[in-house]
Amino acid sequence: MRLRHAGGETVHLGYCTNVHPAEDLAGILAQLDTYAVPVRAALGSDRLGLGLWLAAPVAAELAADPATRRRLRGELDARGLEVVTLNGFPYAAFQAPVVKGDVYHPDWTTDARLAYTLDLARVLADLLPDDAARGSISTLPLAWRTPWDATRSSAARHRLDRLAAGLAAVERETGRRIRVGFEPEPGCLVEDTKQSAAILSDMDGDRLGVCVDLAHLACAWEEPAEAFARLRDAGLPVVKVQVSAALEAADPVGSADALRRWVEPRFLHQTRGVGCAGAADPADPAYAADDLDVALDARLPGPWRVHYHVPLHAPPEPPLESTLPVLRAALRALYAGPDAGCDHLDVETYTWGVLPEARRPRTDAELAAGIAAELAFARDELVALGLTPVARSTERSEVAA
Repeated sequence: MRLRHAGGETVHLGYCTNVHPAEDLAGILAQLDTYAVPVRAALGSDRLGLGLWLAAPVAAELAADPATRRRLRGELDARGLEVVTLNGFPYAAFQAPVVKGDVYHPDWTTDARLAYTLDLARVLADLLPDDAARGSISTLPLAWRTPWDATRSSAARHRLDRLAAGLAAVERETGRRIRVGFEPEPGCLVEDTKQSAAILSDMDGDRLGVCVDLAHLACAWEEPAEAFARLRDAGLPVVKVQVSAALEAADPVGSADALRRWVEPRFLHQTRGVGCAGAADPADPAYAADDLDVALDARLPGPWRVHYHVPLHAPPEPPLESTLPVLRAALRALYAGPDAGCDHLDVETYTWGVLPEARRPRTDAELAAGIAAELAFARDELVALGLTPVARSTERSEVAA
């Protein structure tokens, strides 16, 4: 979906397809019909944005074959789908039975991560709609926090320089600008916007910036307007925002039974108590744990926010809550002013398949309906801030005029 900000900017809103397990081209095309087309129909939209997740093998295949890229672009166009952003954080096997810490490998100390990201840039340059201003790719914030030393830091910095040079080459060859956003996440080397400003601020700001995941922002107990101002002051552009909400427990001890229903084996659910916001190390074990079961066993002081993406339109049952107030404050900070703070928005609830059983979709149709409801929720929040949905026919008329 596209919306028009009062300042005139086009804001792209879509959903991230890392909720689906397909990792080859045939599977990706099948998921368009199974999920994306029904989502678009449910929303009554003539165009639906997708934040495609392409695992490394299929990204390499597409990057090497222009004809295959043209085929994928044609399949998207035929279904009323468009892509302005890719999720390049998971390298492969993101919906495997157990993912946990594997999602942080390979990291930015490796050539494999660099090659994957540049493959994605080459693919995205050909998938971008002709009238899109630019594309974006989200990626991990360098690495998990340990092990880390001067040698690894130097290796990562070298690859970021090569990334910027590679993105410049893609722009020279295709005429399309692609930016990469490093996504702060609990437990990683870059967990919050303070660490972003300290570690990432000397990157090439024309092509490299930050992807702000609003669930991660909430788990860091950051105030959104201050966080965005901090990034701006550090010269770090917000190239993409992932519209997500985390799990919250005001009284973790009293909510322990309810919280244990959210413990599951696939993903890490890093847990942060409010004290981490003032700690020198946001992963200080006095306030933080790298998974929900660990936090429960340690009886960390509350309140807690848990890195568990919950459906935007369906907060958990009391006594648990979601961090929707943080999401709303972030959208106000980005869009209530005279200019749009970011033009790429991706709803990213990849956890549908691991929600507590009573909340889990039972069929493909139920999952598509849930994704559509989330997108409708996000659209309505943006409309309430003054943005206006743009139909494709209206946009064409404006271009013609």
